[in-house]
Amino acid sequence: MEKISVAVRFRPPNPVAADPSPAGAGGVGDREWRIDDTRVSLLHRVAGPVPGASFAFDHVFDGAATNERIYGALVRELIGAVVGGFNGTAFAYGQTSSGKTFTMNGSNADPGIIPRAVRDVFDTVRQADDREFLIRVSYMEIYNEEINDLLTIEGQKLRIHESLERGVYVAGLREEIVNSAEQVFELLQLGEANRHFGETNMNVRSSRSHTIFRMVIESSGKDQTDCGDAIRVSVLNLVDLAGSERILKTGAEGVRLNEGKYINKSLMILGNVIKKLSENGKQRGHIPYRDSKLTRILQPALGGNAKTSIICTAAPEEIHIEETRGTLQFASRAKCISNCAQVNEILTDAALLKRQKLEIEELRKKLQGSHSEGLEQVVLKLRNDMHKSELERDRLAMELEDERKLRMTLEQHLTEQQKKLEAISSDHVTDSIQLDALKTPDSKSVPDGFVACRSRYSQDVEFSPMPEDLDNIAHEDLWTRLNKGCVTDLDMLEMTPGLKREASFLQDTTSAVPLDEPTDTRCQRLEKECISDRQKLEESKARCSTLEKECDVLRDENLSLQQELSESKREADSLLAEKQAQLDDLRAKCAALEKDLYTTRQEAHRLATEKQELAGELGTERQKLDELKQDIRVISRGFLQREGQLTSLYTKSKAILENCKTSQIMIMSLCVGSLLCEKVQWNIGRLRLPLVFCELQILYDL
Repeated sequence: MEKISVAVRFRPPNPVAADPSPAGAGGVGDREWRIDDTRVSLLHRVAGPVPGASFAFDHVFDGAATNERIYGALVRELIGAVVGGFNGTAFAYGQTSSGKTFTMNGSNADPGIIPRAVRDVFDTVRQADDREFLIRVSYMEIYNEEINDLLTIEGQKLRIHESLERGVYVAGLREEIVNSAEQVFELLQLGEANRHFGETNMNVRSSRSHTIFRMVIESSGKDQTDCGDAIRVSVLNLVDLAGSERILKTGAEGVRLNEGKYINKSLMILGNVIKKLSENGKQRGHIPYRDSKLTRILQPALGGNAKTSIICTAAPEEIHIEETRGTLQFASRAKCISNCAQVNEILTDAALLKRQKLEIEELRKKLQGSHSEGLEQVVLKLRNDMHKSELERDRLAMELEDERKLRMTLEQHLTEQQKKLEAISSDHVTDSIQLDALKTPDSKSVPDGFVACRSRYSQDVEFSPMPEDLDNIAHEDLWTRLNKGCVTDLDMLEMTPGLKREASFLQDTTSAVPLDEPTDTRCQRLEKECISDRQKLEESKARCSTLEKECDVLRDENLSLQQELSESKREADSLLAEKQAQLDDLRAKCAALEKDLYTTRQEAHRLATEKQELAGELGTERQKLDELKQDIRVISRGFLQREGQLTSLYTKSKAILENCKTSQIMIMSLCVGSLLCEKVQWNIGRLRLPLVFCELQILYDL
């Protein structure tokens, strides 16, 4: 996880402002912003710092800062990461006329982030000798919640799509392959010409749309065996947002008012997304990425797979303090967001199989190495500690139970002693009555429920029969049968003599005290025993409380050890399950790749067989071709000979024609002299016939 880099830039004070007051015109007001290297605070010139208006960031720049300094602090490292395969995003946020477009585009004297980033990308690419790069660029704007392609006139109202391979992308967006920074600058000029700008009271050339300049950088190793056929595809987004605005300050009407509504709505949704992302994970809830096209396109850069830098621009004038405070609050929330950036690689099947094999070997080494043994040792140590703590807890629990029993015994003994003291301190009459009550009652005082009758029979019986039923009244016959005829004279029975009280009722079982001990001495002795018993009871209570505290401490330690053991077990189980799942996935992928490899090998074998067959056919065709070449050579030789013959024949025929023409001229001259001579005419006719025949023969040969 990596935090978003956030910086704040204050533009220089504007000498000409919309507000005619001294504060609005750049004069001195009651409040001002104190700017340090990493902190911004709002101060009241009389009362001092304003509560709740102090903010801390990664970097804070005043009006004297240049674009080069801002680029070096925020974006230069981002460009290196993008060329290395990470996704990167940099965008400017702030109110209108605060300097966002100047920060992103800059001027001829001080170029902004976009031109510096373009040059830096190509410089970094040229320095990478071990990789080959392909760079594509696109330029789009979001105007009134509609996506327009700035590089083409026809590409209007494009749609956003999402896929597993490309993530979130704009369908139909034109991408140009570029080889130099100059080509990119030409495309940027074309896009700026198609972008929507407008004039307001706060800015002569106000951006009325959000623009996103995107560079897609693909790279692969020149030596494919070293990099495992990995192709890195990274995306760099450079975003120039339109500024938030208030209608009273901008004076927007008509089309400008409608544009401002869409701008403020999209920026409000961006602020809500930043606020949700800055909250705790349990309280975060739904993140409204889809409520705006801007947040939908920037979704990977906000809490996703990208390295992100945000430049928040602000105005230092007192009239803009509320807008500046809102911008700083936005930047503070954005500083709490973390992204999970990683290198984007696309692997071929062979490279994926190779990497998976390496991962399997690493997992096996980890499972068989010291890491698992260390976990087992930690788990075993925790188990031993827990077992010891359980034994100690049981021992303390037994001691505590013994102490409780001893305390209860002492309390009972103390209660008895107190009762005895109360009994002794009463008057002697009551004591004598209590002592008489302790005597064995007179046997003659038989309760009314038992009646004994004298026997009417005095004869003896051999045995005492078992009575059929027993009752609380024994008549004479039953008594006689039970005593085998022995008759007891009930009048001879006397009262049992009075018994002395046992000493165990008044003192401990270990000492016997006679009853004739004086009462005062006995009271003093019992008071001493009570005091000693109370001391023992207090000591026992103190010891019990100490043991209870130790038991609670051990119970807490036992619970903590159990929790640690359960957590370590869960971690070990989750780690083993995760590694096992990864191993199973890798095994399944390996099996699938092995099947593909087997199929590829069969296909290669078939192609090799076909190659051999084609090689044989090629040899046969080559032989035929050689024969044809020989025939062509023979024919060409004959043709050359025939051509030589025809040439010689043509030369001869030409000479004959010349001779014939000469002879004809001579004959014609002779004929002029001898026109009337028939003999001469006849001879001329004889000479003309061979000449005509010779011409026909030459034409036939040709």
